Amino acid sequence: QVQLVESGGGTVQAGGSLRLSCAASGRTFSRYAMGWFRQAPGKEREFVAAISGSSGITDYKDSVKGRFTISRDNAKNTVYLQMNSLKPEDTAVYYCAAGDNLAVVTALLADYWGQGTQVSVSS
Repeated sequence: QVQLVESGGGTVQAGGSLRLSCAASGRTFSRYAMGWFRQAPGKEREFVAAISGSSGITDYKDSVKGRFTISRDNAKNTVYLQMNSLKPEDTAVYYCAAGDNLAVVTALLADYWGQGTQVSVSS
């Protein structure tokens, strides 16, 4: 069982930056692929970024490539999402999730999900 708690959301102006954190419980954090997802009002939840367990392989949604960076610190059981050059269309509730591998996570089939943190970008 893994419990995930996101933090770091807030309101920023377009062009600004935020760093989201997701703290995980449990002693097996490093075996899980981790991902970030978002859901805007009236829209379906979508994949944003993911990172594999130990090798650090990453994957990104095309629209965030070059602006967002996912990373993890296995010693701290934490995964991060650094978001730069934020745009109003990035406004959403951001969720982190854990799954067995990168393919499962990117397909939104992760086993464990956090409660989400709100990110609002004003124009």
